[in-house]
Amino acid sequence: MNRDRIRTARAAALAAALALAAAGCAPSEDDLEGPGEPGELRVLAGSELADMEPLLADAAEEIGVTVHMDYVGTLDGVDMVRSGATENRYDAVWFSSNRYLTLHADGRAALRAETPVMASPVVLGVTSSAAAELGWDEDAEVTWGEIADAAADGKLSYGMTSPAASNSGFTALVGIASALADTGSALESADVAEVAPELTEFFSGQELTAGSSGWLTEEYVRRAADGGLNAMVNYESVLLSLSESGELAEPLRIVRPADGVITADYPLSLLETASDEVAEGYDRLVEHLTAPGTQERISAETHRRPMAAVPQGSEAAQMFPPVTELPFPARPEVVDELVAAYFDEIRRPARTVYVMDVSGSMQGDRIDGLRDAMHTLTGGGTDSTAGRYQRFYEREEVTLLPFDTVPHPPMTFTIPPGNPAPVLDEIGTAVDGLSLGEATAAYDALASAYETLEEGGGEEDAFTSIVLLTDGEVNEGRDFAEFRDEVHAGLPEELRGVPVFTVLFGESDAEEMESLAELSGGRVFDARETSLVRVFREIRGYQ
Repeated sequence: MNRDRIRTARAAALAAALALAAAGCAPSEDDLEGPGEPGELRVLAGSELADMEPLLADAAEEIGVTVHMDYVGTLDGVDMVRSGATENRYDAVWFSSNRYLTLHADGRAALRAETPVMASPVVLGVTSSAAAELGWDEDAEVTWGEIADAAADGKLSYGMTSPAASNSGFTALVGIASALADTGSALESADVAEVAPELTEFFSGQELTAGSSGWLTEEYVRRAADGGLNAMVNYESVLLSLSESGELAEPLRIVRPADGVITADYPLSLLETASDEVAEGYDRLVEHLTAPGTQERISAETHRRPMAAVPQGSEAAQMFPPVTELPFPARPEVVDELVAAYFDEIRRPARTVYVMDVSGSMQGDRIDGLRDAMHTLTGGGTDSTAGRYQRFYEREEVTLLPFDTVPHPPMTFTIPPGNPAPVLDEIGTAVDGLSLGEATAAYDALASAYETLEEGGGEEDAFTSIVLLTDGEVNEGRDFAEFRDEVHAGLPEELRGVPVFTVLFGESDAEEMESLAELSGGRVFDARETSLVRVFREIRGYQ
């Protein structure tokens, strides 16, 4: 493959992955129901694997196996496998790692076969100027502890995905904690408490969180251009692709910490419930993907490391320096304790204003759906792994700002450490008490949300955001242009950067909600064909 073709393929793959991840694709409730067909493979996959679709399309022509990919967050996917929700819908799963899934007996039992296809460690990308200032040249052996020191000194400001939503953030958290513990063995519960102070230093540099690697990358490009960020924690493959894409003012220096990383090995895994005929197609696909020629192409087009032998002297054999691999925790309770500590104690808290439509059109199922979604975030109905991680966190500030013809008075709650239940109950009671009005003054309510943030006394370094849910056309008060020109343009710089996450619901104006998200640096979530519970949980990855 010549270099021009490689560059074109990489650019197309990166664009496809970013677009799909940013769109928040999730499995349809109805697609691909029933038993699988011979010659087809229905796969539940992580969204970053969208860049493999060109290779899978070619595989269909070459070996006669057609792959249908549905995309999901890793922890939601783990829950689907463990609960049996994948039965008769999917033949295989393809996550960046099966490590967390196979910590659980029901997860191990659900897999019939698994084959690692490629690899990518979770590492740090730093702008070349910041790396030079820190003395991190290509030959420097940098540790996670040194990275934590740079973050604590204010020399490193970075983005990382949420461990509750994306495997890159989940893997990074586990790897960093394991490296800082420096025990030489798998992380244990006592180690989590021991390394908490160093983790707090490390995460003091986190300025951006996200629910997917794709949106994180897009937002990093935007903020790096403004000088707001100088680093990103992500898959090595994503960082290499971005650095070569031409989207950045300066290339990234890839820091592969000397004290170790955890590597995603992308195992294509056949489910126990797949038929023997489908399993035969799986075997043909695995053989094709792990063949030397395909492995070289994967490395060239996606920057992931080959898992099978490739010819010595080939580009794929030479392009990746070795890394030290850290052990993954052996017990699921340790991972759960670490993720809980990250949100409740270690990282900076969240501060969110929920701007909620209570106009007359929300009558019935719509207001019930909104109440269900908010109750899920207060801890109700969160038996799933992902649900437990996506609740409201300790130290978090939550403001409810209902609106109809006019904005209602905001109601602000701060979740106390140690005993959050009484305040979470208060939030639930407030949501249950919402009464419906008449018209829809969404932009007046947004203006009120910014006023609330400006006047409030919350954490200065909180992850601050606004969530706007409206089910219809704005027909009262300011319109979008007036909000944009009269309100948003006049905000202080720190408030202009607060993202608005808009929710498409009912008859809301999709084009206008997209414009609002773009104006604020937020993104759109679509609840027109899925539940508000699912969408509100997805938004948690961005807060």
